[in-house]
Amino acid sequence: MTSPHPTTSLDGLHALVCGASAGIGRAVALAFARQGAAVTVLARSEDKLLELLPELEASGATASRALIADLDDRPALCDQVSSLLAEAGDIQILVNNAGGPPGGPILEARESDFLSAFGRHVLSAHLLTGLLLPGMKASSYGRILNIVSTSVKEPIPNLGVSNTTRGAMASWAKSVSRELPSGVTINNLLPGFTDTERLSALGRGQAERRGVTMDEVRAGWLAQIPEGRLGRPDELAAMAAFLASPAGSYIRGQSIAVDGGRLRGI
Repeated sequence: MTSPHPTTSLDGLHALVCGASAGIGRAVALAFARQGAAVTVLARSEDKLLELLPELEASGATASRALIADLDDRPALCDQVSSLLAEAGDIQILVNNAGGPPGGPILEARESDFLSAFGRHVLSAHLLTGLLLPGMKASSYGRILNIVSTSVKEPIPNLGVSNTTRGAMASWAKSVSRELPSGVTINNLLPGFTDTERLSALGRGQAERRGVTMDEVRAGWLAQIPEGRLGRPDELAAMAAFLASPAGSYIRGQSIAVDGGRLRGI
């Protein structure tokens, strides 16, 4: 499916987007639909996914499906995705995206907190990659995108378990990038402070721990962002759509921040 003139169209491609019921995952699914992909959305929330399907089709998806699944239940996930592949055929685009673990200092985290987060993020991504990779090879086209965090490059205070897990995810992806065949790529997208339900929940937790208001927490975030505002989910989704397309074919094994300039490292 290569072309001498790379396009951003996703026509003829099937994408599986995890965590698609809200926030960044939802925005990514809609961005893929606008580029003409067939889109399967995966999450635990059946109501939200079923509400999303008509929007995907109205946006241009050639087909849309909902897969009600829990990334924490990997045996069931394996069965469900295997059934999806048998029914719908090969999937060329995989978006690994899951809700992050609760905030808090790392020294207060329990062993179970690390194990749960590692399973939800790294092990589920590894499982899904193994299931979808044969179809990507058969199609001579594959894109694996991981929605991670800028904490891959700069750990964020009071997100100890998340920082640890995100770093593991990025290291896993870099290792995978060295073993994938030509035509199949993997990259990490690193959202900064993005206006989602997850960020609001983290902000409320910060405000409670510090004894400050949400407005003060928000002001602290904005002070770190040269662009002067929170990111929008659709802005990260636009980068995901590019990387998923033929135009992104030579970008491989990278961690790309979409953060309004917040990261200080080069």
